[in-house]
Amino acid sequence: MSRLFIALKIPDDVKYKLLDVCYELSESSELLKWEKPEKIHLTLKFIGEVEEELVSSIAKEIAFVEEYNSFNFNITKFGFFFRKGTPGILWVGLQIDESIHRMVEELNERLSIFSIPVERRKFKPHLTMLRIKKNTGKKFIFNFKEHSFDNWIFNSSEIILIKSELFPTGARYTDIKKYNLK
Repeated sequence: MSRLFIALKIPDDVKYKLLDVCYELSESSELLKWEKPEKIHLTLKFIGEVEEELVSSIAKEIAFVEEYNSFNFNITKFGFFFRKGTPGILWVGLQIDESIHRMVEELNERLSIFSIPVERRKFKPHLTMLRIKKNTGKKFIFNFKEHSFDNWIFNSSEIILIKSELFPTGARYTDIKKYNLK
């Protein structure tokens, strides 16, 4: 079995710049387990566990993404996903051209032929920056919620089918297939 997802690649300079902002806003950044730059991506579709023999068929089926133009992004804000009232994930919100929503819908439709469940939740483009394991305090949350980005615009033109293997030390990602946008 292979655990797969489809992601839009974020340029390296953007990832490093974002992490620099995170380190500045967090007074205890060395105590936190920030996402490694190579793991920061925009998930378009989480596929989940599939039989190994389906991987190449899935890779062929999603090649339609190369018909799309590259995407322009604007980084908008930091936010948190909460678990039982405490922050569990720190994320960065992205404003993107509406065509990405059409792509995500088409990915859902096309992958349903492999019995991959269609995602019912509305697509909310974000980058996970930190998985919070312990109480970070109110000042930490305040610093991120109050931060504003001034026209952080970038472009991305690569989508990747990725295999994710889970280990006690964290997930390891392996690129299966890359797709270049127009």
